[in-house]
Amino acid sequence: MNASPEQSPPAVSVIMPVLNEERHLRNSVRHILEQEYAGELEVVIALGPSSDRTDEIAAELVAEDPRVHTVPNPTGRTPAALNAAIRASRHPVVVRVDGHGMLSPNYIATAVRLLEETGAQNVGGIMHAEGENDWERAVAAAMTSRIGVGNAAFHTGGEAAPADTVYLGVFRREVLEQQGGYNEEFIRAQDWELNFRIREAGGLIWFSPELRVSYRPRPSVRTLARQYKEYGRWRHVVARYHRGSINPRYLAPPTALLAIAAGLVVGATLTPWAFVVPAGYLAGIVAGSLAAGRGLPVGARLRIPVALATMHMSWGWGFLTSPRALARKVSASRRPAVVQPG
Repeated sequence: MNASPEQSPPAVSVIMPVLNEERHLRNSVRHILEQEYAGELEVVIALGPSSDRTDEIAAELVAEDPRVHTVPNPTGRTPAALNAAIRASRHPVVVRVDGHGMLSPNYIATAVRLLEETGAQNVGGIMHAEGENDWERAVAAAMTSRIGVGNAAFHTGGEAAPADTVYLGVFRREVLEQQGGYNEEFIRAQDWELNFRIREAGGLIWFSPELRVSYRPRPSVRTLARQYKEYGRWRHVVARYHRGSINPRYLAPPTALLAIAAGLVVGATLTPWAFVVPAGYLAGIVAGSLAAGRGLPVGARLRIPVALATMHMSWGWGFLTSPRALARKVSASRRPAVVQPG
C-alpha cells in the first residue's frame, strides 16, 4: 500500500451494501465519485432485493460511470452484501460506505494517509447525523449528544486515538482476507464483531475526527425504534460471542429500562415514591434535550426527548430480550466465510 512521492496513491475500492435506498443512493455515490483523491477508484454496490427504485437507480449509475459496478445480494443482509462486494472488488484499500452515507470531499485521501501514518488496519471517523426535517434533526441531535449515545467518539467527536470500533471503516484489504471478512451470522453489529477480531489478532483500529461521513437518520419513531432494538439485540450477541467486549455504556439502556419499569410497577402497587425513578429519567432527557437542541427549530427541539427515549428504551429492550439461541447459532459457525480477492 505504500506510495512514494513520485507514485500515485494506492487504488481504492468503495463497497456499498444497499437495500431500499432510492432516496439517497445517487447522492451517496456522487459524494464518492467526486472525492478529492488522485488514486484509482472503483465503487461496488451490493444490491439486496429492494422494493423501491434502488436497482433502477443503480443501473443508471453503472451506465453513467465505468467506475461503478453492481453485484447481487439475494439475502438482503448487510454482512453478506459487504462480503459479496469485497469479493467483487480488487484494490488494496477497501472503504465501506452505506447507501445513505455522504463522504466529505477529502475523506478517502485522509483515510489513506491515516492508514499509512498510524499503521492501523482500519480507520474511521465521525458519523455526522444530519436531518432534513424536524424529526430527523431531532434524531440527529440525539445521536450526536452524550446523553443519547454516551462517550462514543464516532458519534460525539473527540481526539484521534485507538478505538474499539469506528463508523463504517477504511481497511487494508489484507486484514479483511486474514479475518475472512464479515461474519455473515451477525445481521447487525457486524462492524463491532469484525473490529473485535482485528484487535484480538493484534491489529489497530484508529479513530480520527478528520474523517467525517454525513448520515441520514431514520425517518420515523417506528423505524428508529426498530433500528435501536436491533442494535441492542445484536450488541448482546457480540458480548456473548466475544467475552470482554462489553463496557458500561452498553449496559446503561437496559439498566434504565429495568429501573423505569420497576419504578412504575412499585409506584402503582406499593408506594408513589417509586415514581421518582421514571420522573427523574424524564427530567433528565428533557434537560439533556435543551443542550442537544441548541440552534435547532422549535419543532425539532420538542421532538428530541421522544428521540432520546425511543433510542434508550428500544436499545434496552433489544439487549434484554436478545435470545440465547441466536448467540449459540453464531458460536456454532465461528469461522466467517473466507473472502478471496476479486
